[in-house]
Amino acid sequence: MKLRNRPKPNGFTLIELMVVIVIIGILTTVVVINVLPNVDKAALTRARADIAALETALTSYKADTMVFPSTPQGLAALKAAPADLGNPDRYRPGGYLTRLPDDPWGHPYQYASPGRHGAFDIWSMGPDGTSGPGGEADDIGNWNL
Repeated sequence: MKLRNRPKPNGFTLIELMVVIVIIGILTTVVVINVLPNVDKAALTRARADIAALETALTSYKADTMVFPSTPQGLAALKAAPADLGNPDRYRPGGYLTRLPDDPWGHPYQYASPGRHGAFDIWSMGPDGTSGPGGEADDIGNWNL
């Protein structure tokens, strides 16, 4: 009895496809488990670095003008001289920052002078975007760097 040469079918079998899908699923799980915690850690590190840069700019502002910006003047005083600045001629030409950063969660940094924790407070409201009773648990400020 003579066997005919059967043409080999093109493509993959169902078992081969399932093995590939399982391998991709395992790799995805490993990547997600290892990367997601680092994203949160990176956001916290960036917030702390931004707050430190804002502190430096505020210190330079005070060295030039002899006062910290008031709470109503806010951090915007680092970009442009406030209209009610006592000695506008002492304000650094071009300001102290080229732009005001938002925190890693897309909210503006908060500022108060005098602060509850020092001469001034700068803080991010954290991932939840709220401060106040119960909301400050995830706040990141210059007092807890």
